[in-house]
Amino acid sequence: MTSGSVRVREARPDDRAFVMEAAERLGEFGPPPGRTAGEIVEGETRTLARHFATPSPLETLLLAEDAAGRRLGFAFLEAAVDYFTGESHGHVGILVVAKSAQGTGAGSALLAAAESWSKARGFRRLTLNVFAGNRHAREVYEHVGFAAETLRYVKYLE
Repeated sequence: MTSGSVRVREARPDDRAFVMEAAERLGEFGPPPGRTAGEIVEGETRTLARHFATPSPLETLLLAEDAAGRRLGFAFLEAAVDYFTGESHGHVGILVVAKSAQGTGAGSALLAAAESWSKARGFRRLTLNVFAGNRHAREVYEHVGFAAETLRYVKYLE
């Protein structure tokens, strides 16, 4: 899939180093209270490492690149089940744009590709989670048509 000068394709094994390094950015956005940046990055890289080792047919990893083949970012997509209806839907589990690629349209291209991936599987919904404090990401998601549906509250028990 191509969007402007950004091309989105399925990730290959040789993309692993870029994906794992880019995932470190997930700690930059300020974790929510009660979480550490390291904890966030560790959880996400664990999922990505598992995907590279044993991908499931219910998920995919998409990579955005420019016309010269420079890697810009990635999106990990998975099938999920709606709690209320039991209906399967697409879910953006992880989305990362390299710092040097911010503003290139890579994030929007990855989200458009996620929508296409979901539609191709007959899904009627595409979901994602975002930390409440990550205003930039929330603005991008809202710009391409996502809307908040629920808020998750957490109480840490001593």
